[in-house]
Amino acid sequence: MLHLLYLVAFTVIAFLAIGNLLRSLLTVSRDSQRRYSQAGPSPTDWGHSPLMPSRSRYNTVPHPELLDETGNPINEPLLVMRSMTLEDARARLDVLFNSSPGSPTEKPEES
Repeated sequence: MLHLLYLVAFTVIAFLAIGNLLRSLLTVSRDSQRRYSQAGPSPTDWGHSPLMPSRSRYNTVPHPELLDETGNPINEPLLVMRSMTLEDARARLDVLFNSSPGSPTEKPEES
């Protein structure tokens, strides 16, 4: 009898968990499709339905890292890489290696 009670209880818990998972997936997918504007729509910008604003009225907000200090979009490359010769790279790595503590170029004190 106790086995049957456990089976029913865990079946109910499993159905509740799957239902919660499906609701969460639907909420996440609905939120990912939503577009946000910086100031939000004004009452005069609403579409035909009083409950749902028109999607064409929304302005997309860029990521904060794509904006400068004043909030204007940056129109320059974000990553500029210099070309470097192999010898230059090796020289820089040697300097870093030799300046680190415990490098083989340091001579221990002999008494």
